[in-house]
Amino acid sequence: MDVMGDKATLLETGRFVQPADFSESTGDLSQPMDRDETGEAAEEARHRLAAQTGDVEAMSVLGALLLRRGDLDGAEPHLRAATAAGDRAAANNLGVLLHQRGYAEDAAGWWRIAAVAGSAAAAHALGRHHRERGDEPAAEYWLRQSAEQGHALGAYALADLLEHRGDTGAEQWMRIAAERGHREAAYRLARALDRRLGPEGEVGDDHGAGAEAEQWYRQAAARGHRRAALHLGAILERRGALKEAGRWYLTSAKDGEARAACALGFLLRDAGDTESAAVWWLRSAQDGDGNAANALGALHAERGESQTAERWYRAAMDAGDDNGAYNLGLLCAEQGRTAQAEQWYRRAAYAGHREAANALAILLLQGGDTAGAEPWFSKAAEAGSVDAAFNLGILFAGRGEEAVALRWYERAAAAGHTEAALQVGIARLRDGDETEAERHLRCAAGGGSAEAAYRLATVLDARRPPVPAHSLGEPVHTEKSECEEWYERAASQGHRRAQVRVGMLAAARGDVVEAARWYREAAEAGSRNGAFNLGLLLAREGSDPEAAVWWTRAADAGHGRAALRLALVYARRGELAEGQRWADRAVALGPAEVSERAARLRDALREELSA
Repeated sequence: MDVMGDKATLLETGRFVQPADFSESTGDLSQPMDRDETGEAAEEARHRLAAQTGDVEAMSVLGALLLRRGDLDGAEPHLRAATAAGDRAAANNLGVLLHQRGYAEDAAGWWRIAAVAGSAAAAHALGRHHRERGDEPAAEYWLRQSAEQGHALGAYALADLLEHRGDTGAEQWMRIAAERGHREAAYRLARALDRRLGPEGEVGDDHGAGAEAEQWYRQAAARGHRRAALHLGAILERRGALKEAGRWYLTSAKDGEARAACALGFLLRDAGDTESAAVWWLRSAQDGDGNAANALGALHAERGESQTAERWYRAAMDAGDDNGAYNLGLLCAEQGRTAQAEQWYRRAAYAGHREAANALAILLLQGGDTAGAEPWFSKAAEAGSVDAAFNLGILFAGRGEEAVALRWYERAAAAGHTEAALQVGIARLRDGDETEAERHLRCAAGGGSAEAAYRLATVLDARRPPVPAHSLGEPVHTEKSECEEWYERAASQGHRRAQVRVGMLAAARGDVVEAARWYREAAEAGSRNGAFNLGLLLAREGSDPEAAVWWTRAADAGHGRAALRLALVYARRGELAEGQRWADRAVALGPAEVSERAARLRDALREELSA
């Protein structure tokens, strides 16, 4: 038991190479003396000579010197002699000596004598003694005596006692101890202020808590508190001050903080230095950090070193990190080891890992076990898995339970799931609620959904006033509307219908080159409308043979109008049989007006062929 608390101030005395009136609260026998060993030996010799002449101050200082050195037998007679002469510092240090010998009650007796005589250090030690024996009233009395005399350790110990009891006065004394340089008090004060903040450092009701917490973390970290350095690094990393964050992580990691070594590894990885990242992750993982073990596993998995990856995932799992089992499931699933993947997913899911529960449900669903999948989707969704909520929407939609599916889609959309927002938008459009549909489609489109961007564009397009009629090639100078911008965003993501629509809008502006580019891109991606429109554009430009090529592609894909165009092309060329064949195809494909025109053309060609 270390009754004196922080070892940096273990043996306090007011008579250590200081004048007789030096205040006891300022001495610190555990700090190195500013002199070489020869000087210290000479000083000890002087104190011995003085002690032999009965100098009480010399006896006290000599006893303290010997106590600090660990020479208990040599220190005790000098401390007892000085204590008998009324020296309170000697009484305090005699208590320390007796405590080290295992005589706790005798030590408390001398601490009480020193404390009554005004020793703040002795009052602190006595308070700690009473607290360890469960006598909290006596502990509070003596700790308060020490704290009120300005003793940092006393203030910290009092704050710790009050905090344990839930007393609101704890923070005041913790702050006082921190202000007097107690690093653990500074750290705990910062943690208390941190708890007033929301997730990711968002400030709650106390808008000054964040800045003040950082200030105390800095003070504790500067004094060598490794956990304070870790938290300070995290604050700076969230702020984007990555270099300074890295310095504090490095300081903490070098002092043995495994979490700091792990965080430093992630910073280095994000900076592109995976080799250095691996060094710190290895150090952290060897100290039992599961997150670092997972990171090492992922690194080796990326390199194709599956056996090493599996070993580190198992190490993470052994360290109590459920991500280890989840990652083992992912690894097995990638290798086609479905049964083992299910085993690891189940292990992580039973431990409460929501993404493992979702992955397990997907695995079961792929195996045809819908009844087994649904409870795991539900468990994952209730635990906050956005993907699981979306998957439940798909599951219920597949059963035709649209209302239930929509509720899950809305839940996932509210959490930022892009595809879920798209599904909600589509459902609202179907219900005629255009305002809500637009809101959700904007969210999904902003999240990168090409389909949402296209559907949003169609909603906005329907509101536009009609464009004046014009002849192809006669430019109509109009600025791009918002709907055209959304069409273009969808088109640039490869959405074929959007590409066709962008081509049509470009053609409407008279930009034939731009229109042809978009039609061609859509056609080459398999759009029959794109192929048909490209054919029209080429025909109007006089490129009939190339137009026929694209109409053929469109007609083969089921485009009735393209088949009718081909019938007309071959009829004009005099290839009546081929024209009749494409006319028959157009009649079959439709729509109604195309079928009607194609039937008339087919009949005319048939008559001509039979004439």
